[in-house]
Amino acid sequence: MAIFLGAVTQTAAADYSPEQIQAWARPETRELSSWHAAMEARNSYVATVNGALAGFTDVDPQGYIDMMFVAPIYLRLGVARQLLGHVEAHARAERVTELTADVSITARPFFERYGFVVEAEQHPVMVGVQLSNYAMRKALLAADNRDS
Repeated sequence: MAIFLGAVTQTAAADYSPEQIQAWARPETRELSSWHAAMEARNSYVATVNGALAGFTDVDPQGYIDMMFVAPIYLRLGVARQLLGHVEAHARAERVTELTADVSITARPFFERYGFVVEAEQHPVMVGVQLSNYAMRKALLAADNRDS
């Protein structure tokens, strides 16, 4: 949860207003045991650097990445690249045909660098505050290879 809060309140602060950051992070409403249970319920992976938690991600059976966050002190060290590579390898092994994600303004360039394309700009509302993000997709397997 600390990685999520740090990534949203520090890293994403360059692209979102303070009001948007507060609506997204909502630190006063987060509870560690329910956060942990939700992480366990998803197919979650964590990355460490020298034994310290550095980032996390997940992917569901249909290839949807719900969360991918890196602690601000570990940015630009390849943590997100390694996490995405792991998720993609898992999805390919499960013969998932595509990865999808709802990606922040901040994360969009990263996802584009690794082959994701914007399908739509979105404007979700969280606790009465409108944010902006992007529905993105990356094809993994050609349709003609699914049944072979």
